[in-house]
Amino acid sequence: MTKADIVNEIAKSTGAEKVLVQTIVEAFMDNVRNSLIENNNVYLRGFGTFNLKKRATKTARNITQKETIIVPEHYIPAFKPCPEFQTRVAEVKELKEKSK
Repeated sequence: MTKADIVNEIAKSTGAEKVLVQTIVEAFMDNVRNSLIENNNVYLRGFGTFNLKKRATKTARNITQKETIIVPEHYIPAFKPCPEFQTRVAEVKELKEKSK
């Protein structure tokens, strides 16, 4: 599902104009992005948590130039779904597999 699909679904289910919904969705994403940049987690009860995960320094290989490089310690954005979300997804997947 793309951002455009999300905007269309929200506009259809709420009756709001697509332009307004797109502005709201983009503002939400900007707020999540800016919070993570400022090292603040975003908690959405019943949905999950957006946070930063630390990746340790590691040695990697550039196979095209046949050299070893050091990848420094860095942080990546991550999403952790809440337990109810995980359970619901697992239940739906299980039902789909049984119906095949």
